[in-house]
Amino acid sequence: MSSDYIPVELRRRVARQARHRCGYCLTQEAAIGRSMEFDHLLPRSLGGPTTEDNLWLACSLCNDHKNNRFLIVDPETGLSVRVFNPRQQEWAEHFAWSEGATRIDGRTAAGRATVAALQLNRPSLVLARRLWVAAGWHPPKD
Repeated sequence: MSSDYIPVELRRRVARQARHRCGYCLTQEAAIGRSMEFDHLLPRSLGGPTTEDNLWLACSLCNDHKNNRFLIVDPETGLSVRVFNPRQQEWAEHFAWSEGATRIDGRTAAGRATVAALQLNRPSLVLARRLWVAAGWHPPKD
């Protein structure tokens, strides 16, 4: 068993807890027709375990941009802050939708830094959100 192995039941439990969507940009699996990745909130390279309390779902692009980072820079203050933790923090406290729910604005230092570091307003995703809004699939209702 490699360190990348996540047992099937743990995968199912985390996916249900995450509502089958990315913990950062809130993209839904059903909207993209592709499974989310399992993100180690505290990266394995920094000692993060493969346990339920350290796992959440992330889309591949958010997970790629997060990479093995735990600390990122708030573009407003220049201070290092922790990456938003979707398991421990409330999304709506740190982020808000703007421009008809197509863009994400950071409301806190962690929110601003996460928007910047994970590129949560990348042009292709903003365009996709416009289409999802028009179809009534976005933003998530909860």
